[in-house]
Amino acid sequence: RVKGRGRDVGPDRLNDQEVARLVKKAALAAGIRGDLSEIERGQAFAGHSLRAGLASSAEVDERHVQKQLGHASAEMTRRYQRRRDRFRVNLTKAAGL
Repeated sequence: RVKGRGRDVGPDRLNDQEVARLVKKAALAAGIRGDLSEIERGQAFAGHSLRAGLASSAEVDERHVQKQLGHASAEMTRRYQRRRDRFRVNLTKAAGL
């Protein structure tokens, strides 16, 4: 845990609220999803975004992701995994347009 305006590092770990605050702050600063208002972006990003991002970007067997995230079922792990191939096929080009 960082204290004192980032000058001191304490022995305790970050709690879930602090992680969520940092993720929201970073998303706003980076301008991610600029099409949303600042309030909507604050609601769209949280600590949970990190878990979903990990599940989506890990290029390992799904069982390993499931174990790391502590999911009881593979179906729950799949809910966390965002589709990576969404834009690999350009439908406009495939249609000849």
